[in-house]
Amino acid sequence: MRIGELAQASAVSRDTLRFYEQRGLIAAQRGANGYRDYPAEMVQLVLYIKTAQRLGFTLGEIGSSVAALWQAPDPANAVTQLLQDKLNLIETRIAELDVLRQELQHRLGQQCPLSQHPLNP
Repeated sequence: MRIGELAQASAVSRDTLRFYEQRGLIAAQRGANGYRDYPAEMVQLVLYIKTAQRLGFTLGEIGSSVAALWQAPDPANAVTQLLQDKLNLIETRIAELDVLRQELQHRLGQQCPLSQHPLNP
């Protein structure tokens, strides 16, 4: 499958596919004419990458996990574990942001410390 066919089948641009290839997320065989040739299962991989991005995974996270997922004896379980790990990370971050919000709300109710210490002597 050529790059245009893969782009159409996976609903991404050719530039996106080239970027994914530069990042090592996907790979193509090169024909004698220099054209990229992708296996049919590459559509599934590109769709996985796009879905993972929408779910908050960075391309770095996707790149570090994709090989393990393709080689996992139970890929569904491996994906479930990745999602659970990401959810745990997000929940931790939400808790940290909640503490930060409370601190900011507390400080909004106080006089600004800078008003007591002018910058100009």
